[in-house]
Amino acid sequence: MDLYDVIILGGGPGGYVAAVRAAQLGMNVALVEREHLGGVCLNWGCIPTKSLLRNAEVARTLSAGKEFGFHAETTLDYAAAVERSRKVAARLVKGVALLMKKNGVSVIWGQGELLSPTELRVTLNDGGERVLQAPHIILATGARARLIPGWQADGERVLTARQALERRKLPASAVIIGAGPIGLEFATVWSAYGAQVTVVEMMPHILPAEDEEAAAVLARALRRQKVKTLVSTRVEELHTSPEGVQVQVSGPRGTKTLEAEVALVAIGVRPNSERLGLEKLGVALTRGWVQVDGRMRSNLPSLYAIGDLNGLLPLAHVASVQGILAVETIAGRDVPPFDVNLVPRGTYTAPQVASFGLNEAQAQAQGLTVRVGKFPFMPNGKALAGGEYQGFVKIVADEATRHILGAVIVGPEATELLPELVLAARAGLTPEDVARTVHAHPTLNEAVMEAAHAVFGQAIHV
Repeated sequence: MDLYDVIILGGGPGGYVAAVRAAQLGMNVALVEREHLGGVCLNWGCIPTKSLLRNAEVARTLSAGKEFGFHAETTLDYAAAVERSRKVAARLVKGVALLMKKNGVSVIWGQGELLSPTELRVTLNDGGERVLQAPHIILATGARARLIPGWQADGERVLTARQALERRKLPASAVIIGAGPIGLEFATVWSAYGAQVTVVEMMPHILPAEDEEAAAVLARALRRQKVKTLVSTRVEELHTSPEGVQVQVSGPRGTKTLEAEVALVAIGVRPNSERLGLEKLGVALTRGWVQVDGRMRSNLPSLYAIGDLNGLLPLAHVASVQGILAVETIAGRDVPPFDVNLVPRGTYTAPQVASFGLNEAQAQAQGLTVRVGKFPFMPNGKALAGGEYQGFVKIVADEATRHILGAVIVGPEATELLPELVLAARAGLTPEDVARTVHAHPTLNEAVMEAAHAVFGQAIHV
């Protein structure tokens, strides 16, 4: 039996970051991974998707050449874009492997199953078996695409996001089921390359977890990109044929059948909690998600669950933060618990949407009296100069305490602009503090400063 200070099951953005932090704190670490370091994020999610989105951005810029005063004949090669995305992903995965070596982390390749709260049996990829023991085990096995019961993703006509990213051929047409970040990012990419895309969402607006006004801005932008969006629309049936897919939907205008080359299912994820031995050990689960406290501990003191496996907020950066939090808790450090309201969320469409905390409607639903500051990108010099000026910055503050409760940005580089407000909220700063911080001119984040002024009716450039 091999003895370690901590065992981490899963080498994604939660697991490998936890391994590095544990090694930094002097622990003897084993990291068990069955497939690829970097997990879904680096291999089939965040990174290759953003690579394709960058290609799509270039394609849109080329199509708008007249506005910028140039004319060019271009040929868009989607297969080359996918190939570039795979190279970017491979480079980062190689970097993670180097991090493991640099920090002395023992990487063990195989499938892990708990024998006890402190023992893990690993069925090795080469056919062997090892039993590892540690006083603490961190589970970081992630999640996978959720499908409608009875459906199967064959990788040809019905796709998951992972299958879509592995596909070298651009679909001529697609029905995307689900208007969350994943579905809308694929719509952005495929439409930029000329595919006919229809997005189906059962909720009243796209990005149903986000501010409705921000979602409306994005919906208008998608229409200009020739993406059709059907909201308040439910998928009733899906059929495949050698020619493509037929998706029957029902909505405000009745029932109709959508036909396309492929269907992409992007309706969320389900946890990879099977085959881990959780039930027999009495680990508390909710629909497969491992229940944890604010420091990622399960109901068994030696077991921790981080990232998508606990379902608190299935985002790669959340997994990384939770991995560090779990390790520092194991090390006996006094660390603040995880706060979902201080986590940035991003949708990398055109324009981008980024948010954190409570939006205006959510704050009011909690009985809070709020003040809202909103500033559009249209008067922002840097946005106008760059030709991207759709959207706004909106800050929600508590009337009584003046603390920032949340914010949403829809516009150019929204995901890069948001952290200033997340930091301000975490530090207990007020909109006045943000407004009085000098922002360079011309910059996009002047819009953040102006929105902070606007909370109290003092924006300058509107």
